[in-house]
Amino acid sequence: MSTHPATGPTADGGVLAVVRRGWRALAWYVTGVLGESDYQRYVTHLRRVHPDAAVPTVREYWRERYAAQDANPGARCC
Repeated sequence: MSTHPATGPTADGGVLAVVRRGWRALAWYVTGVLGESDYQRYVTHLRRVHPDAAVPTVREYWRERYAAQDANPGARCC
């Protein structure tokens, strides 16, 4: 019988913990690519820099953002 502690991916909670960590990393990446964290980042900025300003709803935020992109396309190809 060995008295050495187990090592590897199952030593700290099992394979399920590794899968959860991987899933969270993938979800973080996908939400970042799709821009889902942009609204929360904007709200945080707005509350910190402009505490008296009204916070737009998610729908209002995206409507304004897309309108701004359409008005000033910048380096977009289309």
